[in-house]
Amino acid sequence: MEHSCKVNVELWWLLKGLTPSFRTIAYFRKENSNAFTATFKKFVLMFKDFDLIEGETIVIDSFKIFAQNSIRNNFTQKKINRHLDYIDKRVAEYEAQLNESDAEDKVMLKKKIALKLDRRKKYEELNNVLKDSGESQISLTDKDARALMLANNISGVGFNIQAAADAKNKLLIHSHIGGTTDKRELATVALEVQELPGKETFNTLSDAGYSTGDQLGLCKDSGICTYSSPMPSTSPYDNCLPFLSFIFNNEENYYTCLSGERMTCSTGWINRGHYKSKIYKTKACEKCQMREMCTQNKGGRAIERSEFQDIIDENNRRVLDNPDYYKLRRAIIEHPFGTLKRQWGFTFTLMRGKKNVMSEAFILMIIYNLERCLSIMGENDFRDKMRSHYSLFLYFYTPFFHQSNYENNYYHLKINLMRA
Repeated sequence: MEHSCKVNVELWWLLKGLTPSFRTIAYFRKENSNAFTATFKKFVLMFKDFDLIEGETIVIDSFKIFAQNSIRNNFTQKKINRHLDYIDKRVAEYEAQLNESDAEDKVMLKKKIALKLDRRKKYEELNNVLKDSGESQISLTDKDARALMLANNISGVGFNIQAAADAKNKLLIHSHIGGTTDKRELATVALEVQELPGKETFNTLSDAGYSTGDQLGLCKDSGICTYSSPMPSTSPYDNCLPFLSFIFNNEENYYTCLSGERMTCSTGWINRGHYKSKIYKTKACEKCQMREMCTQNKGGRAIERSEFQDIIDENNRRVLDNPDYYKLRRAIIEHPFGTLKRQWGFTFTLMRGKKNVMSEAFILMIIYNLERCLSIMGENDFRDKMRSHYSLFLYFYTPFFHQSNYENNYYHLKINLMRA
């Protein structure tokens, strides 16, 4: 940005000769994060007025970027315990060597022990901070950054940026920083998109990482139709009969296996955190001739059914019955993601904190949307649309800013809104 301000002739005129340094630009992004968020939302509403957003199919996906925090400065409970165990073992070794060492070696060993104990205090403090925070991990440089599996099994500390794109022109209409995985993000993004004017009911396309029952249930309750790729089987055995081979009787609450035996539930609901489930079994597994091809479990085949299984099955049927429609997902969302990451190099951030990182993300997304609009509408048509949009803004709000009396301001604003 600093370089462009000096070599780009259009920017000379736009900035009226100003040439801000990189530090000025960095502070500008940091101190105006709320403004960038509001600007992105205003642009989305403007694109809707231009009929560039359809609102019938919304694609939801995420991409990850590196944060200003190394993996060495990120700690989980397991990592802290590993450091503490290592220090305790080394201290025990040094203490065992004290009895067999001469005077000079004893001084050196005592210094090593003192150094290890000082390090142990630091890890104990980190352990207390982690427990008090209630989080599963903490980062020392950027407190909001989290350890993620970024790409090709490469782990690093960064942010998981959720985004939603409209299918008509591949314009980005929503974004926020989510958790370390996509499991709890589908309903969050969909409900945020639903708050935009004219988007009460629509379809969502998402990959298998978003296919969790509670999220699909929240979308259904809000009138949002989901097309989320079916979650693959999590069975630890590859040679088991698939879950779909068992037929469920919803009225009498039992499964029927391939041998014709009933699998019933003998226990109540089991709390799994975000959802509840029941376990279905049958004693006929003990003498079943198909047991070897059905399961490797010593206790026989068991099926766990979620309270949202009916909603999950509905979603899976929609995806399987409309394969060509679901294939649109990659064609729509990979276009903006490829532009941001591959062409523009948005794979890391120099900002710290969710709020500041999102200000940088919104800058790039605004630029992407503007370039898409220029490509779709053409420069002249887009310029004319922008002028009319700006003139409409001035027509409505200029009286409010220039009248001196508050009541007259309110009156003029009300009259202009009634004219609209």
